Amino acid sequence: MDEQKWGTKCPRPLRRRSLPRSPAASGPAPSGAEPPEAGSALRPGVMDCRSRCLSIFDYKTEKFVIAKNKKVGLLYRLLQLGVLGYLLGWVFLVKKGYQAVDTTIQSSVITKVKGVAFTNTSELKEHLWDVADYVIPSQGENVFFVVTHMIVTPHQRQTTCAESPHVPGARCSQDSDCSKGEAADTGNGVMTGKCLLGGGNGSGTCEIFAWCPVEKPTKPTKPLLGKAEDFTVYIKNSICFPKFNFSKTNVLHSENPNFLKFCRFSSKTPYCPVFRLGTIVSYTGNDFRKMAMEGGVIGIEIEWNCDLDQAPSACRPHYSFRRLDKFTEPSATAGYNFRFAKYYHDVDGVEFRTLMKVYGIRFDVLVSGKAGKFNIIPLMVNVGTALALMGAGAFFCDFVLLYLIKKSHFYRDKKYEQIRMSSQKFLSRHLVNGEQDSGHTAGQGPSGPANRS
Repeated sequence: MDEQKWGTKCPRPLRRRSLPRSPAASGPAPSGAEPPEAGSALRPGVMDCRSRCLSIFDYKTEKFVIAKNKKVGLLYRLLQLGVLGYLLGWVFLVKKGYQAVDTTIQSSVITKVKGVAFTNTSELKEHLWDVADYVIPSQGENVFFVVTHMIVTPHQRQTTCAESPHVPGARCSQDSDCSKGEAADTGNGVMTGKCLLGGGNGSGTCEIFAWCPVEKPTKPTKPLLGKAEDFTVYIKNSICFPKFNFSKTNVLHSENPNFLKFCRFSSKTPYCPVFRLGTIVSYTGNDFRKMAMEGGVIGIEIEWNCDLDQAPSACRPHYSFRRLDKFTEPSATAGYNFRFAKYYHDVDGVEFRTLMKVYGIRFDVLVSGKAGKFNIIPLMVNVGTALALMGAGAFFCDFVLLYLIKKSHFYRDKKYEQIRMSSQKFLSRHLVNGEQDSGHTAGQGPSGPANRS
């Protein structure tokens, strides 16, 4: 009546728009449930941003697929055994990969040669040779030379004489063949411009100004110092590994003061540092008499491989010998010789000399080595390398399983699973008619089914 009197209408109530509810959620609301407040529902964009922010706390793990394939399984175990054998056998037992290594070896070498020999020749007459005569240099360094043969040209004076006919370019038939003031490439002196004919065949050699008479190129038939085979050399080697502050010498401690006087290096006494020269040459596979005629170079190698995890007495030198100047048979470069002279003055003060071309054996003492001691860092590095190799084995087996066998597509489908979630499913999980889904089914409260009145 009042509405018709005043001619006004009551306002229509606002109808709230909500998302369609699922049939399961369309039942009556639980008794005692309060209606949601306006604006309390989260919009999809806000919910998506929130879920992304919270995803940083997610933990991701691999999906393991157990493939019942005996061939691939056997291959994987063989690869594991191979890596394990490599780690234990080669890295740890052979190479001692658990040790820190020092290859900076500091070394000093002292040598002493002992022995005497007696000779009787037309040039030198009776002569007794001792260490001061046949060892060059006499200081006893790590390189020493022992004279085994010698060609002597005595009483040379600076004057004119005929050049040796064995010198290339020294032969002539007239003076014009000899250029004054010049010398042949391998000659003994300077040409005077004269040709000295001889022999009655119209040829001769050029006259030279040199130390005359010139050396005669005679070839020896036996070594002058054949007794040098029985000479001995004492080699004292002291070494130090500065990284571990470890020092050692190759002379073993002995309570016998005459030990070094009577011991000789051999397979039975490998730690005696006194060597017979003939024995050293025989270790290189050469004959001492033949080598003494032409000379040669021999390397005496002393190698130190010290395991400092053991007692210091276990660190001992190892000797090896080889010839350094001859590699093939025959060799034009084999041999070792040089010349030197001894100078004198006669009663008139005129200088003269005795020229000696000496052949001999040069010995080079070469020292090398390394020391190792336990260290946790190389141990962990090698263990990590072995684990990485095992991972490579798994990668190889995956490659075989997924690409090389006949049923590779089946294993690929099982290993790589694709999961796609649409936005509608995402919203339906979080929002139901503007309310946040708490994980309860429709028609149920937090603690069970709704009480129906």
